[in-house]
Amino acid sequence: MATTIENPARPDTVRGRSKRAARPGVGPLERQRRRVFWPFTAPALIVYAVLFVAPVGYALWTSLHKWDGMGAMEWRGPENYLLLFRDPRFRTSLFNTLELMVIGGTITFVLSFALTLVLREMRARLFARSVLFFPSLVNGMVFGIAAGFLFSPTGPVNQALKLFGVTTPPKWLSTDNLLPMVLGTLVWTATGYYTSIIMAAVDQIPDYLYEAAELDGAGPFQRFRHITLPCAWDVIAVCAVLWTVSSVKIFELILLYGGSTNSYPPVSSWNTAVYVYAEAFPQGTVPRLGMATAAAIVSLVMVTLITVVLRRLLRREPIEY
Repeated sequence: MATTIENPARPDTVRGRSKRAARPGVGPLERQRRRVFWPFTAPALIVYAVLFVAPVGYALWTSLHKWDGMGAMEWRGPENYLLLFRDPRFRTSLFNTLELMVIGGTITFVLSFALTLVLREMRARLFARSVLFFPSLVNGMVFGIAAGFLFSPTGPVNQALKLFGVTTPPKWLSTDNLLPMVLGTLVWTATGYYTSIIMAAVDQIPDYLYEAAELDGAGPFQRFRHITLPCAWDVIAVCAVLWTVSSVKIFELILLYGGSTNSYPPVSSWNTAVYVYAEAFPQGTVPRLGMATAAAIVSLVMVTLITVVLRRLLRREPIEY
């Protein structure tokens, strides 16, 4: 007489593991990646939290107090931010920051695109890119010293203008011309930097795309518009974000062009970075670290919002070639 032996039921834990292992769409390589994700990511997250998140959190806490850096903190709440926007110096600094960001960025990228259009057709473009990139390597102190020599009333620039019949040259280093001088120096140093980054992306575009466009009768500008710009768009978007962040941190140029050993630059040339420095290290008065950190937090929020908007506006579908 034959007997039938039923298979014993597996424990739930075994069935659970088998179900997880047989989950559709998750292969062994993906499971391995998930296992090593946190061991590799956790050190970077810890460093980021210690060096960025924690200081920002402490700055936010400080911005809600009245504090001179030595005595006890006095709670103010949001009053520091209300006083901040009532301060005409901060409003001027905020407007100058936006002016440097928008006007300087527009001029810089227009020049970078024009240079990209020219360098793409040059034979000695590697040498030209090295020359254009060089000003971004020079320390800001050099520009301050060079400006004082070149644009002084008896400097080479005014002497050259006199040769062309200009008897009353502009007062380059006066208070009214201080911000345009900073803007011009900033554009000069940044144009080569961003041109080099964009050209690095342009070098990756296959030559057959340009050859096909030439056969179709496309000129240099049309090739730039329909090939270079779309194929390098991701890099251009990253450059726009880098410019937004760096333009808020301009400090040494304003201090070198307009400051001295006894006084800060005129308020009309301040940006938010100089305002934070002046509040944290005032001359002859008590430091106001609460106001300084409040201004820094406002700058951080402004840069974050502008960066998010830029990423949204510049988002495009990637082009594969």
